[in-house]
Amino acid sequence: MTIRAGLVGLGKIARDQHLPAIARTDGIELVAVASRNAQEEGLNNYPDLDAMLAGEADMDAVILCQPPQVRYQAARQAILAGKHVFLEKPPGATVSEVEALIALAGAQGVTLYASWHSRHAAAVAQAKAWMASRAIRRIDIQWREDVRHWHPGQPWIWEAGGFGVFDPGINALSILTEIVPEPVTMLSARLEVPENKDAPIGAALSMATASGAAVEALFDWRQTGPQTWDIAVETANGSLLLSEGGNTLRLDGEVQIKAPDEEYPAMYRRFVGLVADRAIDADIAPLRLVADAFLCGRHCPTTAFDD
Repeated sequence: MTIRAGLVGLGKIARDQHLPAIARTDGIELVAVASRNAQEEGLNNYPDLDAMLAGEADMDAVILCQPPQVRYQAARQAILAGKHVFLEKPPGATVSEVEALIALAGAQGVTLYASWHSRHAAAVAQAKAWMASRAIRRIDIQWREDVRHWHPGQPWIWEAGGFGVFDPGINALSILTEIVPEPVTMLSARLEVPENKDAPIGAALSMATASGAAVEALFDWRQTGPQTWDIAVETANGSLLLSEGGNTLRLDGEVQIKAPDEEYPAMYRRFVGLVADRAIDADIAPLRLVADAFLCGRHCPTTAFDD
C-alpha cells in the first residue's frame, strides 16, 4: 500500500527537505498541499487544511510543517478525521499539547510521528551504542548558527511559542536525549532576548545526567560564516565528538563516520513503517527540556535584532 499524503505549510523547510525526501521514499506519495501563500505544480493545491480534508477523501496522512503555534489544532483536526499525522519539529508549542495528541491518536487508532530529524543523522546511532556502556564525565554542546541564513523572513519564530534559538537548539537536545542512556535534568538557564522580540536569540543551559555528569550547552543565532553543531562527550574510557549536526563522529580524535545529510529520507522511511503498524512515535524529552529552560531560565534583555 502507498500512503497518500497531504502537506500543510509550504515554506522553506517543506521545499528544502520534505518535498525531495518524499519523492525519494517508497511507500508514500504526496498528492496535495495546503498553503495560504504558495502552490506546488503537479499537486492538488488548497488554501487550508479544511479544504484539503474536504477535497481529498481518500488521503491517508497529513504532514504538518506550519509554525508550532498553530500545529496543535491542525493535528487534532487531522487525527479526528482519521488521518495519520507527521509533525515537523518541534511537535508543538507546549508539552501538554503533544501529550494530548498522543492520547487522541491512540484513541483514534492512527499514527502520530513527532519527527526529530537530527536523531537520524548518520553518526547518532553509533554514538549512542558507544556511550551505552561508558561512565559519562561531562558533555559540552555548541550549537551556533546564522538565523538570517536559515530562517529568513519568518517573524513567527521570534514570537511567543516560536522557540527562537531553541528552534535549532532543540535539535541538539534531541540528540542528547537519544544518546545519553539516562535522564537529563535542566538545572539553570540564561536566555538572551532581544528587546524587540519575544523569543531568545541565545541561551546558555546547565544540565546534569541522572548520575551527576555535567551537561553544558550554548545556543546562539548570531554566528556568521561556518556554522557550529557540536556535541563533545568525555567519559572514563575515552572521548567522543559529534559534529556537523551528528553526521561526523570522532572517537578519541579519530574520524569514524563522515557522511552526507540523509535525515529526512530516513524519517519518511520511519513514518511509512509506523503507518503500516498504526504505531505512535512521539518522544517529548527534547521538548520537555526546552520547557524547563523557559521555566527556570533567567531572561536577560539584549540589543534589538533586525532580520
